[in-house]
Amino acid sequence: MSKAKLNVVVAACNNMGIGINGKLPWRLKQDMAFFKKITSSTNDPERKNVVIMGKNTWLSIPAKFRPLSGRVNIVLSTTLTEVHVPKDVYLAKTFEDAMNLVDSMESTIEEIFVIGGASVYNAAMFGSYPCRIYLSRVLDDFKCDTFLPEIDEKVFTKITNPSSVPVNEFEDNGTKFHIVVYEKYFN
Repeated sequence: MSKAKLNVVVAACNNMGIGINGKLPWRLKQDMAFFKKITSSTNDPERKNVVIMGKNTWLSIPAKFRPLSGRVNIVLSTTLTEVHVPKDVYLAKTFEDAMNLVDSMESTIEEIFVIGGASVYNAAMFGSYPCRIYLSRVLDDFKCDTFLPEIDEKVFTKITNPSSVPVNEFEDNGTKFHIVVYEKYFN
């Protein structure tokens, strides 16, 4: 089993809500730009980053943007088959299956990003992998039916934002947000 470091990328509002009816409850262009930049950028142009997502997250991405370009897309699902996804998208039944798939591609992969939904975040955050969370804290209240698991500050340490992460507060469509980074270490 790989001890690869996972990167969770998520936006959550005041009540830690992340979605409603399979969609984001807000539209934050600057946050989407950050998401695209952080999940796409690599230091080695010969490598790509992986994005791991659940079926509902996959289906919530507008069809014209699927698969997420420039990244290796892995979708967790027990019901989708190769007929339901483009040929360059990988399917895995479990999070561990996805990680085994990543291990098999190790020489071509730079970083691993977990992009949703709640159960996939849960597997990444509470699994046995080192994990960094890039949390866009949406400073407002939104009605949500899907929530990010609690970030246990006994397990995750808030760190100074890496140079790739803006430290300022943003405002988009009247909604403010800033990015906070947490790290879970293993010896």
